[in-house]
Amino acid sequence: MMISETNVARVIEEVKKAVVGKDEVICRMMAAILMQGHILIDDIPGVGKTTMALAFARAMDLQQKRMQFTPDVLPSDVTGYFMYDHKDGTFEYKKGPIMSELFLADEINRTSPKTQSALLEVMEERKVTIDGHTLQVPRPFIVIATQNPSGSAGTQPLPDSQIDRFMLCLHMGYPGNQEEIEIIKKRTIHNPLNDVKCVMGKQELLAIQDSIQDIYIHDSIYAYIVELAVRTRKHDMVKLGVSPRGTLALSRMAQGMAFLAGRDYVLPEDVFSVFKDVAAHRIFLNARARVNQLTKDDVLNEILHSVKQPVPWNERKKK
Repeated sequence: MMISETNVARVIEEVKKAVVGKDEVICRMMAAILMQGHILIDDIPGVGKTTMALAFARAMDLQQKRMQFTPDVLPSDVTGYFMYDHKDGTFEYKKGPIMSELFLADEINRTSPKTQSALLEVMEERKVTIDGHTLQVPRPFIVIATQNPSGSAGTQPLPDSQIDRFMLCLHMGYPGNQEEIEIIKKRTIHNPLNDVKCVMGKQELLAIQDSIQDIYIHDSIYAYIVELAVRTRKHDMVKLGVSPRGTLALSRMAQGMAFLAGRDYVLPEDVFSVFKDVAAHRIFLNARARVNQLTKDDVLNEILHSVKQPVPWNERKKK
């Protein structure tokens, strides 16, 4: 199943109605959703992070629940809880917002580590355990979380185990001048989210998610992916490198990008294009990097350009 046979391109066009000038970010989010990955959007308030998530939910007819994370939010507020029913002497499960197809966690780094940890099991295994009872979440299941930059008022860093469960971390940034004018014009008239139409049913999404796993990755591409990850672990400016879960996320994102490009095989440029989005939130720089005023972007760019890309398998056949 290729993109020409699906409504994926139409979903992207619908989201663009609500989010102006962020085509690259939209495509990466679409790829992550197709690969059943969770997405973290890290940026300042007011650049359209929540609008982006809601637009995807509308375009794909996903049941979405939104939760504003604050310091007083408890784990049971997220997962739900069992309440004793005096009439029949049983415990009844009261669903939390996590029991949805798209869970939007707004400003996730404003709540306590205990509440953040309530998402660990469900993001990895698609199930929650409450009072000894294990409950499956719906399919599809996607978490899109937004967070304010580290150091903003009222924020605290996500635990390493939590942040590693996000397939990729995206930054939207400020719009350009003309784009901002267009945003103002649209918002003056009405909410552009109302223009977003449902163009893909959840059954079609599930079918694509199942079939896209078969997109071909040559052994040389696997070796390229692993070498990039290993370089982050051995780099003298990095304290903590990309985990094996991150390596898997990189291969899956490459498959997603190949699908969006209309191919049933992965090329090195698919890996190259998403490497920083997959790796940046997973690595931690050491004191030496800070002394040398190096950023994660600097380090990852160096790694990208120091690892030689393999010759694509389909190009080798021509030689």
